[in-house]
Amino acid sequence: MESQIKGFEVATCFGGSGCPNTANSGTQLAKEIEAVFDKEDILSFLKANVKEDLKFHHEFRVVLADCPNACSRPQIVDIGIIGSVLPVVGEEECTFCGYCVDACKENAVALDENRQIPVIDYDCCLMCAKCIYACPTGTIKEQKKGFRVLLGGRLGRHPRLAMEIPGLQSHDEVLQIVKNSVKFYKKHSINGKRFSHLLSSVDQVFSI
Repeated sequence: MESQIKGFEVATCFGGSGCPNTANSGTQLAKEIEAVFDKEDILSFLKANVKEDLKFHHEFRVVLADCPNACSRPQIVDIGIIGSVLPVVGEEECTFCGYCVDACKENAVALDENRQIPVIDYDCCLMCAKCIYACPTGTIKEQKKGFRVLLGGRLGRHPRLAMEIPGLQSHDEVLQIVKNSVKFYKKHSINGKRFSHLLSSVDQVFSI
């Protein structure tokens, strides 16, 4: 088994194959993240620090999903990345067709009859871009495209969902978060202790 251990795993969903739910593709980002792990030589770090034979559970895992449906399960790995689009109501006239309301599965979009515009509840919005795609007039449009980033998820005997970093991260910001996370892991991990067992707050990766 040890001969098959790479030291890390970067996995993506099938969104790059033409999934209609894609909000923001992480295909290129995944390649750049792999380059980060290659440069950091995680495998050599594990071999030097783990006393037992290396197993797959020692690997550092990153999973990318192109939309909030998150079929690739980014919530239960060391670093989860979700492609997202932040919608905004623009100045284009709304025809009150209601397509945006029908498209939103989170009930985050409503039509304000007094102001004759759609209203977005950002506390409920998952940034899936469905309302943007559904709007025929362009009244709801893209404000920012980026990625949600989750840290420290795991399964096992004591599972934990990953903690989300507030806000929408750019391509470059995600790469920096990954680099900081790897540095934090290599600084604090002893005998293969998992990233998720070391991390109690997402703020820790910003203090490296």
